[in-house]
Amino acid sequence: MTYREHTKEVKIGNRVIGGGNPILIQSMTNTRTQDVEATVAQILRLEEAGCDIIRCTCPDEESARAIGEIRRRIHIPLVADIHFNYRMAIEAIRSGADKVRINPGNIGGEDKLAKVVAEAKEHGVPIRVGVNSGSLEREMIAKYGGVTAQGLVDSALDKVRMIENCGYDRIVISIKSSDVLMCIEAHELLAKQTDYPLHVGITEAGTLWSGNIKSSIGLGVILHAGIGDTIRVSLSGDPVEEVRTAKLLLRTLGLRRGGIEVVSCPTCGRTRIDLIGLADRVEAMVESYPALDIKVAVMGCAVNGPGEAREADIGIAGGDGEGILIKKGQIVKKFPEEQLLAVLKDELDHWNE
Repeated sequence: MTYREHTKEVKIGNRVIGGGNPILIQSMTNTRTQDVEATVAQILRLEEAGCDIIRCTCPDEESARAIGEIRRRIHIPLVADIHFNYRMAIEAIRSGADKVRINPGNIGGEDKLAKVVAEAKEHGVPIRVGVNSGSLEREMIAKYGGVTAQGLVDSALDKVRMIENCGYDRIVISIKSSDVLMCIEAHELLAKQTDYPLHVGITEAGTLWSGNIKSSIGLGVILHAGIGDTIRVSLSGDPVEEVRTAKLLLRTLGLRRGGIEVVSCPTCGRTRIDLIGLADRVEAMVESYPALDIKVAVMGCAVNGPGEAREADIGIAGGDGEGILIKKGQIVKKFPEEQLLAVLKDELDHWNE
């Protein structure tokens, strides 16, 4: 069963999630939200990288009020991230946030939650219910003898019922853990018990290296099971890297098309060129061709390169001073090795011709 095809549709700004709509990529700014110039600049970079929804923290009134000016200068939906102070959620909604992320359990009590929900309802702003393993209530920990997948699910559904009791159902659910296996189990349990759209991610995943591995394993399993309507790859680094990883993850799973996929062979004793450097340069170069939906191969051996690149639309290989251009496994051109990158770029420039 593909759960995401049966989740409710929820409109966030000018985008719609759930109901089988495309899975959207989220990220979060790491600037101070009240610094509008820096925040807008970062969001525009994220838009260019392929970010679909952006979240900004609102720890104080200045940040919450800045949401309006930021929203006017960007092109993707803006989510206000709220912790503890319900007034910040109300201010952010009034300022123009397209969605708010709250934990109803720490917003200040049911009466404060009701005020936030009333404001969201008046402005048609959806609420994302966020529960993390690190903030799980003591009652759930005691009930299950520790932080567990079932505890995360029960906590999230309790929070959902709190919002439903206020007469609102434009809800998105997020349950996250830094424990990959726990996170997978929690999403599998939750998807069977609700039809609200789910935002998925592995929280506190780590650095660019370890975080990418953990996120790819966890999100790969969850998404392949048909679960998830929006995703974030949480990394300790430039948010642009989160978006790049998420795009590749979705393309690898066949959940998104568009953009060039680069494949390259591992180095071996036959390699006679700087394959690692060449592959890195090709990967950077192809980001300038977001409209092309093709596979590019970068091979380090002119002997086996054509065969290994057979499944790619186009490829290059080189060694011993000679470069070759490959299309569908066939050598179509030979040229000096130093022209490898230039030849490939020229082919991509004229691909649609």
